[in-house]
Amino acid sequence: MASRGFQSMGSPIYHFVGTSTFSEYTVMHVGCVAKINPEAPLDKVCVLSCGISTGLGATINVAKPPKGSTVAIFGLGAVGLAAAEGARIAGASRIIGVDLNPSRFEEARKFGCTEFVNPKDHNKPVQQVLAEMTNGGVDRSVECTGNINAMIQAFECVHDGWGVAVLVGVPHKDAEFKTHPMNFLNERTLKGTFFGNYKPRTDLPNVVELYMKKELEVEKFITHSVPFAEINKAFDLMAKGEGIRCIIRMEN
Repeated sequence: MASRGFQSMGSPIYHFVGTSTFSEYTVMHVGCVAKINPEAPLDKVCVLSCGISTGLGATINVAKPPKGSTVAIFGLGAVGLAAAEGARIAGASRIIGVDLNPSRFEEARKFGCTEFVNPKDHNKPVQQVLAEMTNGGVDRSVECTGNINAMIQAFECVHDGWGVAVLVGVPHKDAEFKTHPMNFLNERTLKGTFFGNYKPRTDLPNVVELYMKKELEVEKFITHSVPFAEINKAFDLMAKGEGIRCIIRMEN
């Protein structure tokens, strides 16, 4: 969809989800502007947008793991690593990363993951593997892949009575979530979230303050930095899964 307000030489400039972030000047509605600590370095806190805040908030604001609890994170991309960071900040004692790509495991330790499960290494459902690892199931799980099977696994791996699963990933439009009703009757809880239940204008300044107080470690999310002229390199890095977040420097 073209933005009527953005054109170049008579042609519309297309954008994604209502933003035109490569514009040199943009008119913003006051409700879309968040005022943050002026001391915060913009080349660091610029990554506190959809991915990192979404994963962080999914754990801290929605899953709310008690201190000392066990948390499973499905998917160790940027959102999943942020969810693991949230579990670390919350004081979880075990943070189990679940991913089909074992090359992500070592990096995930920097974000608090203490152990890992690769579903391809097992001949039984991963929810059963996790239940056996944790004496009946994890206290909390956060699903960050958008894969419908991972969503079902994340729900079915939490413990009866108090387990809470949070769905973050966006599934295919035709996907269907199927599980046995007893999983609900046994008092498991299933929740969803958008942007980690953060209200951008009022809550993002608080996320920045977590970074300024050194409680949230932002730098470890930034693995690459390229000038705007090399933006295609940034897209290649994203497509190949090489790195977590790439900063694009708006320079000549």
